[in-house]
Amino acid sequence: MSIPWLGKNQAFPPPKRALRDPNGLLAAGGDLSAARLLAAYAQGIFPWYAPGEPILWWSPDPRMVLFPAEFRISRSLRRTLARGRYRVLLDTAFAEVIAGCANAPRRGQNGTWISAEMQSAYLRLHRMGHAHSVETWIDGELAGGLYGVAIGRVFFGESMFSRAADASKIAAAHLARILERRGFAVIDCQMSTAHLASLGAREIARSQFVAGVRTWTREGEGPGTWPAVDAAGIFDSNR
Repeated sequence: MSIPWLGKNQAFPPPKRALRDPNGLLAAGGDLSAARLLAAYAQGIFPWYAPGEPILWWSPDPRMVLFPAEFRISRSLRRTLARGRYRVLLDTAFAEVIAGCANAPRRGQNGTWISAEMQSAYLRLHRMGHAHSVETWIDGELAGGLYGVAIGRVFFGESMFSRAADASKIAAAHLARILERRGFAVIDCQMSTAHLASLGAREIARSQFVAGVRTWTREGEGPGTWPAVDAAGIFDSNR
C-alpha cells in the first residue's frame, strides 16, 4: 500500500488510512508551517523523520496517552520531589530545552530526528503561544525538561531530556499536575515505551484518541505563554 505525497495546501488523509502497522505512517511531504503542524495535531497526526528524508507524518494505532490524574509517582521520585532541591519553570528556556532534547543520546539511535528545521518550526509555534517547555533547574543550571504543543485541552508531548538524575521525571510530574489543575483532558505520548508506561501512560485505540482530540482541541484555553511561576510549590502538600 502506498502513502500519499502532500502538495502545498493539500489536506491530510484521514488517520484511519495510515499503514496497518503500530507506527501508522500516513503521508509524506508537505511542510512544517505553523498552520500545517496545528492542523496535523488537531487530527491526531504528527511529524517524525530523519534529516535527509522527506517529511513523514504518522498516526499510530494504538496511541500512547497519559491522563494527567493517572501520572504515577514512584517512591524514589516522591522523595526527590519532597527534597525540593530544584526549581521548575515554564516557557523561560524553550530554545535550550528543544536543543537539549536534540542533543540527548538515545539508546539504539545515531543522531537525532529533532533537526534544525524541526527546531525552527517548534520555535515558531512557541512564539505563537502554542508550544511550551517545562524546565528543571538545579543549582541555576538547566538539568532537564520537556516540550510539546498545547491545543485546547490536549498537550501533545514531543520529547524530553535529562542531564541529572530524575530531572526529566521532575518536569513530567509537574506538567501532569499543572495540566490536571488546568482541566486538560490528556497528554499525548505518541508511541508506546516502557519508560512512559512506568509513568502511568497507557495505550488506547487510535479511533478513540482521534475522536477525543476533535472535541478536546476545541475546548479550554487558547494559545499564550505559560506563567513561569505556575510550578512553584505544586508538590508542597500531599495528595
